[in-house]
Amino acid sequence: MGEEFVAISLTPMLIGTLAAIACALPGNFLLLRRQALIGDAISHVVLPGIVVAFLITGVVAAVPMMLGAAGAAVVAVVMIEAIRRLGKIEPGAAMGVTFTAMFAGGVLLLEQSDTSTVHLDVEHALFGNLESLIWLDATGWASLLDLEALAYLPVELPRLFGVLLVVALFTWVFWRPLKLSTFDEGFAQSMGIRTGPLGFTLVIVAALAAVAAFDAVGSIIVIAMFICPPAAARLMTNALGAQVAWSVLFATLSAVLGYVFAGYGPLWFGADNAVSAAGMIATVSGLILCFAAVFGPHRARSGAPAEAL
Repeated sequence: MGEEFVAISLTPMLIGTLAAIACALPGNFLLLRRQALIGDAISHVVLPGIVVAFLITGVVAAVPMMLGAAGAAVVAVVMIEAIRRLGKIEPGAAMGVTFTAMFAGGVLLLEQSDTSTVHLDVEHALFGNLESLIWLDATGWASLLDLEALAYLPVELPRLFGVLLVVALFTWVFWRPLKLSTFDEGFAQSMGIRTGPLGFTLVIVAALAAVAAFDAVGSIIVIAMFICPPAAARLMTNALGAQVAWSVLFATLSAVLGYVFAGYGPLWFGADNAVSAAGMIATVSGLILCFAAVFGPHRARSGAPAEAL
């Protein structure tokens, strides 16, 4: 039983957990800044960039994916500004048109590309590839101490672990500036904090988490990881530090329970097949948010400003 768990379930569960936490950390600040849907925008914009990067390099690797995503973001900004100026429409409409058009373009590129050698197709782009990220060379818990076996870990695991370290380090180093600029931007500016570059860096960090999580959970499910755990945590407390801790807990619970329910839940109800792990993780995230909305101690004051400490 232990050998089967380590080989088949351990790495997908860890990858899902790392992805959920990496998205939840910047998601807290985006939520409090009323920019939560930036995660939605990022997930739509990065898809064509990632596909183009694959078509150029022939591999799904971290650096080409990030460069492709960055290039797609630049194209998106130019398109939004062009549509807004030439069409004389409000920015929200221009963004909606741009994001959906770029995402549709990414889907069409995927359908016309030969991605048979990698896990990159329309289904994986939408719902991820979590179930297949298994550790075939593991022979049990002892493999965790076997350097030869560790060399064959799914590449997504160290990649997401590294990204989570970057996100956590950014949150820790810039905690005070992020806190001040989130709750009182004018006061933060008077303290000499450059709120513009800091906000832009926050979006870059969120994009880094989204790109890293793309291969595991897809470009749509990642939206739930940005929004649901921070939103549920916001209903549990008014203190920012406690909110971040709650969001990490909820992200971990949604990843672990979502993976377990995806694999075994249908069998408990008499079904023959498992369901999408990434989809179930998003579903559990939504259920946690619903419970927090009903039973959370701060549900009645969710519109009130949070406390900085």
